Amino acid sequence: MNYTLNQLNIFLKIAQTGSVTKAADELHLTQPAVSIQLKNFQEQFDIPLTEVVGRKIYITDFGREIAEAAENIINQVHAINYKTLAYKGQLTGRLKISVVSTGKYVMPYFLTDFMKQHSGVELLMDVTNKNKVIDNLENNEVDFVLVSELPEGLNIEKLDLLQNKLFLVGRNFEGTGKDIQTKDLLAHIPLIFREKGSGTRKSMESFIERKNIQVFKKMELTSNEAVKQALLAGLGYSIMPLIGIRNELHNKELQIIPIKGLPIISNWSLVWLKGKKLSPVAKSFLTYLMQEKTQIVHDKFSWYEQY
Repeated sequence: MNYTLNQLNIFLKIAQTGSVTKAADELHLTQPAVSIQLKNFQEQFDIPLTEVVGRKIYITDFGREIAEAAENIINQVHAINYKTLAYKGQLTGRLKISVVSTGKYVMPYFLTDFMKQHSGVELLMDVTNKNKVIDNLENNEVDFVLVSELPEGLNIEKLDLLQNKLFLVGRNFEGTGKDIQTKDLLAHIPLIFREKGSGTRKSMESFIERKNIQVFKKMELTSNEAVKQALLAGLGYSIMPLIGIRNELHNKELQIIPIKGLPIISNWSLVWLKGKKLSPVAKSFLTYLMQEKTQIVHDKFSWYEQY
């Protein structure tokens, strides 16, 4: 047998995601490249690793054993790399963070300099919806999560990083909104919502419920980016985080519609389980944020304070 670490990593990711397409996305490879490596890997075994039923790929029992072995091998390789760097006196290990989808506009700015300072640290950042993020936290699968709405029923600690501001946003809206009642406006325009489980959706629904508004027409989209593109196309309006629409506001492609009761303000918070034994990497990152977050906000988010 002559399989490579790359093939082991690709097969493990396919086993974890249950999809060649999803594996390709997470590995930042093309689907054909992943399919070719899967084929080359399979050719080294007489027993099938996968089977296709309909258009869905399934991992066989044998394949699951190989995936488990692949994970162990890959972990050992990481351990060797970490030990080599640690011997040189460098901070080493993995930093695992789960981030709600809109948090992708926030978290990288708080990571960049830390990662540059510590080349031996490997970053694993999962960007997903709020429900999955909270599951990752509750199951102790990550060091930290980034959320704009604190999870309920969990014993946690947190570090607030940046305000989260949600405004009513749309394209080509006529009028300033100053002479329009909130209830009248929102009851007569098509509103675009995030999917269920989204923190932004929960904030939007809470606002509408507090104002006792009957929604005229409602659409549901599954990502902040999809909502933004729908707004740009003129499909409707949405209450959405300011953090994700900087360029569109600057280019006057979208506009904030000022209405009473908005913006909704919360905080982007880094959260971890209370009592969790943080790894040396996680401890170092937390210390770094406590020392540097004010400067990072000043340097990277000064535009944010204009709204």
